[in-house]
Amino acid sequence: MSKDVLTLALSKGRIFKDTLPLLAHAGIEPLEDPEKSRKLIIETSHPDVRLIIVRASDVPTYVEHGGADLGVAGKDVLMEHGGAGLYEPVDLEIAKCKLMTAGPTQAPELRGRLRVATKFVNATRRYFAEQGKQVDIIKLYGSMELAPLVGMADQIVDVVDTGNTLKANGLEPLELIAHISSRLIVNKASMKMKHDKVKSFITLMEEAVRKNS
Repeated sequence: MSKDVLTLALSKGRIFKDTLPLLAHAGIEPLEDPEKSRKLIIETSHPDVRLIIVRASDVPTYVEHGGADLGVAGKDVLMEHGGAGLYEPVDLEIAKCKLMTAGPTQAPELRGRLRVATKFVNATRRYFAEQGKQVDIIKLYGSMELAPLVGMADQIVDVVDTGNTLKANGLEPLELIAHISSRLIVNKASMKMKHDKVKSFITLMEEAVRKNS
């Protein structure tokens, strides 16, 4: 990481779109659209800030290991990652949803151990452990709703926004695990080495959140 430039890790899609107005408040606008460009490093209108475009699940890893000074990641991703080696100074209050358990609307009475399909393995294990329940967790990377339909799992754990996808597949939300929003995260070394620039950026993001709320 350059001493003069702040690198911000973002993922494509909803988080990127929702982060743009906050960055604009700080006078930062990307010079290219990541949805159209193949570039993974994008310069901005601010000479001291650049963006890197990575998978949502990789944002905390890039920030923790110094590939980026800062990043924007959903709380669901941070819960799964564990958050070690990171500061989480600002709830940006964007990309809001819920992490929930869900299951068939007319589920038969469960016999034996609960089988849960999810990509949030660590968060799911912690949640059920806190309830004193032992469950069999099946890791999937997508289309979680399919698992109960084909008899592979009894329930799923996934992020829920409108609930329309669950409903369309004969499932219903059951238990709330956590309210989810995107957070600004900071590399601990960057906080020390680039303290003034990082602190200034954090302040601008806090102001932008207050302005948008």
